[in-house]
Amino acid sequence: MAKDGTARGGARAGAGRKPKALAEKIGEGGSAAVMELPEPPAIDGADMPPVKDYLKAAQKSGKDLCAAEVYEETWRWLKERGCERLVGVQLVEQYAMSVSRWIQCEECISEYGFLAKHPTTGNAIASPYVSMSQQYMKQVNQVWYQIYQVVKENCSVAWQGATPQDDVMERLLRARNGV
Repeated sequence: MAKDGTARGGARAGAGRKPKALAEKIGEGGSAAVMELPEPPAIDGADMPPVKDYLKAAQKSGKDLCAAEVYEETWRWLKERGCERLVGVQLVEQYAMSVSRWIQCEECISEYGFLAKHPTTGNAIASPYVSMSQQYMKQVNQVWYQIYQVVKENCSVAWQGATPQDDVMERLLRARNGV
């Protein structure tokens, strides 16, 4: 409590030793507190939540939006690790949409180049797609770190191999080839 009566100060958020992954705790012979989740309500047999329409919407350019593919791929990856119930559907949707928008910006950079014409003066300026691409990539990374943190903290078996985040560049290259 500060002198003026407000509750400020104290430890900084995120300060201190970072928590170990659940698989590391178990591997070292330590006990790990496992959160018990309530039984889900009656399951209708769906493998994953349905892909929302906005993830499959037609684009003005006529090209397909790959958000539905990213969503399905990420959901399957989470399901293989048993973490699909721990990550919110909205977070996976946000990740998928951000990846697809980043790919769109990169396609526009490839098509139009790094320079654009200023609307009033006609002088060369930096393409707005470059800064949009950077912002989407930053958003992709932030959302992926949130998803990955949940998996890291709750996956009881050590795993390795490709993640959906590793495949983002490959997806971009496939989109350019029209595959």
